[in-house]
Amino acid sequence: MTQTRYTQDRGLTARMVTSMFLIGLLYVVLVGVLLVVLGKFWPIILILAAGLFVAQFWFSDKIAAFGMGAHQVTPEQAPELHGAVDRICALADMPKPKVAIARSDIPNAFATGRSERSALVCATTGLLRRLEPEELEGVLAHEMSHVAHRDVAVMTIASFLGVLAGVVTRIALFSGLSRSARSAGPAGIAILLIPLASALVYVIGFLLTRLLSRYRELSADRAAAQLTGRPSALASALTKVSGQMARIPTQDLRRAEPYNAFYFVPAFASKQSLGRLFSSHPTLEQRLEQLARISAELGRP
Repeated sequence: MTQTRYTQDRGLTARMVTSMFLIGLLYVVLVGVLLVVLGKFWPIILILAAGLFVAQFWFSDKIAAFGMGAHQVTPEQAPELHGAVDRICALADMPKPKVAIARSDIPNAFATGRSERSALVCATTGLLRRLEPEELEGVLAHEMSHVAHRDVAVMTIASFLGVLAGVVTRIALFSGLSRSARSAGPAGIAILLIPLASALVYVIGFLLTRLLSRYRELSADRAAAQLTGRPSALASALTKVSGQMARIPTQDLRRAEPYNAFYFVPAFASKQSLGRLFSSHPTLEQRLEQLARISAELGRP
């Protein structure tokens, strides 16, 4: 973790290390299987794997920020937002990230970036319009804790395996491998197993990142509340933002759903959405209960 005044969370660090190890192991196994099954194409496999990893590591945060409509703003363009970020940076003793606004009525915020140098914190126009200054600071403190704890970078890298597994599955399904496998004997059976193995790797990677994501959100709430000393402001922001989601058009929520792992509060297009079952965030009740406990602790002499 970067040396800041944010409370260190060894539980989060342990989960990040474990998740990265397991996902890295899965990645090695997947590439190894491909090399064994498609041995004569090993140079292509290694080049594609390395290329996808580099692209994911260097550009995934920029792609995510672009997809969520983030546009950097200057202090002159958004003085209140920059002022809130400046106050959090002073409290946390950390470098100031890039500041951005996304023109969306969905009240939300997110952070991206591989490091403090490339970090970006963004708030939507819907969030800025609805929150009071103390509530906004609580949300920004939450997002900036992701940068300080470096779990944003871990989540970015961790998601690579799912991307790779998805690409391998598509190649296996649409490149004619299944047709050629029918007349290739035992080798053909091995080739037919590629989509199944890729799908299994994707599911395992997905579950690992979800488990990490839920914990990191609770960790960010806890760190933000302790840093600002105002857990009630963060609780108020959570309640307000969650309540406002029901008023957002379904079409807008559906567009936002793919980026829920980055958001302060997840956006779901319907109550029956599978995203709720595999949500990247703990429930609102869990988050409010934790903040209530922190508030009680801070109120003790």
